[in-house]
Amino acid sequence: MLGLGAGLGLDLGTANVRVFLRGQGVALCEPSVAALDGETREIVAVGAAAREMLGRTPDHLIANRPLRHGVIADFTICQAMVRRLLDKVYGSRRLLKPLVVVSCPQGATSVERRAVLEAALAAGAKKAYALEAPMAAAIGADLPVGMACGHMVVDIGAGATDMAVISLGGIVVGETLRTGGDDVDQAVARHLKRAHNLMVGERTAEEIKTGIGSAYTLQPEVKMAVRGRDLMTGLPQTVTITSEELREALAEPILAIGARIRALLERVPPELASDIAHQGITLTGGGALLRGMDRALETQIRLPVHVPDEPLLCVVQGAGRYLDRMREFPAIHPQPAARA
Repeated sequence: MLGLGAGLGLDLGTANVRVFLRGQGVALCEPSVAALDGETREIVAVGAAAREMLGRTPDHLIANRPLRHGVIADFTICQAMVRRLLDKVYGSRRLLKPLVVVSCPQGATSVERRAVLEAALAAGAKKAYALEAPMAAAIGADLPVGMACGHMVVDIGAGATDMAVISLGGIVVGETLRTGGDDVDQAVARHLKRAHNLMVGERTAEEIKTGIGSAYTLQPEVKMAVRGRDLMTGLPQTVTITSEELREALAEPILAIGARIRALLERVPPELASDIAHQGITLTGGGALLRGMDRALETQIRLPVHVPDEPLLCVVQGAGRYLDRMREFPAIHPQPAARA
């Protein structure tokens, strides 16, 4: 049974919302999608149920994602979505005022950070704390972030890639690249449109990426039948694409991520650079699951790249575990208690 003193970690991502309950682990992972009535603006569905509606709604319904590039694009919808998802976690045991640690992009502005905290407060938090995504990912990946040793974490989410070098419980250098898994999906859609005159939706592009997408050579290469709308005839059409041709289409966003990692490494103090050269880079987030992503980045930056066992859960696990370690590090930003 959850008590009033319980807290949670919240990973408010562009593609998914994940919740970590103190003492229980990851309790929820739902798509960051909300469906609402276009006239009344009332929320009809959130999470997986709303995601099924993407691209399939009648005129009076709107299904959208209230977060873009790792930050809140529609505060009202985001607040309602988070509240409903937390209600799903707690059920009849709904807490009055839980303590919440919510992840935010490393490069978030003060306004963007405030919006994330306000969303947590409006959803019922007693207090909300913002924790940079790379720090959360490092804690979730069990890196010894409190030691006098450099650790580099790259978290590739749907809307952004957060990267940072961490030492002595704080971020030494870091930044956010507004490129992530969504850009890879868009690259898939552009390739099909350009090479095959085939128009596909957002969900189909993601399924293709998951099915045969890769960042490095596959052995053997694979292929997939793809259905969409033919741009010449306007009729449904099926084409077959290979992982090899798709990999060429995905090269641009992957190269952009590698280039930004190299640029960040150039700003790292020499002693910490030596640590990173020895230990390598930890890769987390959904982008880490793209086949060969670690090999592709190793080729670009010429450093070892390691992927934890559960890269998708590192950020939310780190946010949740931070509740028990808040006094160890200075890298947390407190927010006053929510209004009654």
